[in-house]
Amino acid sequence: MDKYETIDKLKREKDAVILAHYYVDADVQKAADFVGDSYALAKKATGVSQQNILFAGVSFMGESAKLLNPDKHVYMADPCAGCKMADMVTAEDVLDIKSRYPNAAVVCYVNSTAAVKAVSDVCVTSSNAVRVVRSLKEKQIYFIPDAHLAQFVAKEVPEKEFIFHNGYCPTHRQITKEDLLRAKAAHPGALTLSHPECREEVLAASDFVGSTADIIRFAREHDADTYLIATETGVFYPLTQENPGKRFFPVQAEQLCPDMKLVSLQKLKSVLEHLDEQPEIILDQALMEQAKKPLERMLLLAESNGGNK
Repeated sequence: MDKYETIDKLKREKDAVILAHYYVDADVQKAADFVGDSYALAKKATGVSQQNILFAGVSFMGESAKLLNPDKHVYMADPCAGCKMADMVTAEDVLDIKSRYPNAAVVCYVNSTAAVKAVSDVCVTSSNAVRVVRSLKEKQIYFIPDAHLAQFVAKEVPEKEFIFHNGYCPTHRQITKEDLLRAKAAHPGALTLSHPECREEVLAASDFVGSTADIIRFAREHDADTYLIATETGVFYPLTQENPGKRFFPVQAEQLCPDMKLVSLQKLKSVLEHLDEQPEIILDQALMEQAKKPLERMLLLAESNGGNK
């Protein structure tokens, strides 16, 4: 029995499902029941039948799964896998802005803690941020925590007035325009596909800007044979699987999220083998009631405004 067969057997025995983000390593994605970006994973978590959810991703994703599935047990493949961006905003930051801008809607990127979600009005992901923000009745938008995604949305929704936070994703922020120009020189004619967490100067020089799932879809639907990818390199596995004959190159060599890379196939196996001994995600009941509201509102607004397109 190989390692994947062993994990499949353990999943059946433990009534467990593995949800994995595109940024984890290829072998982890192969072992997962479902792989997606944060929006797709949030949706998928609400519909699984298994009693135990094992998340191959970072902490805020596991928290979101628990918020949307309070009666299920949610475990992380590596409990130490966090999100530096999520740590760049606190509930106190949000409450301070709300006191100064009482008419602003607090739009919370899903890359955030449950405590921050609990004081927010609606969550968004990079897949649906533009649609959700455009649908809000409020004119003022306090967008947290990622300034780069907020600036991208602000350009797409100019009728709104934005208050920006100073958060960012270190993995995306370190990609520079100079990196992109060097990559374009090395691969003339390649199309550049970038995640909106990248710097504005990188997005301006890109051929397409979208979520991880959007990037995968663009590459699948277009005829170009060479692409430069400005997001975490875990996405290269689905890109190459879905597009035989096409070539994909990173804009620079360090497009790695160290927290996502903590997740390994061996850790999946170990958690499943000792599931009863693993720490599961436990959240205060009152916090859960408040924090799940913006997530549920996101799913409702995103679906009513065109789904994950």
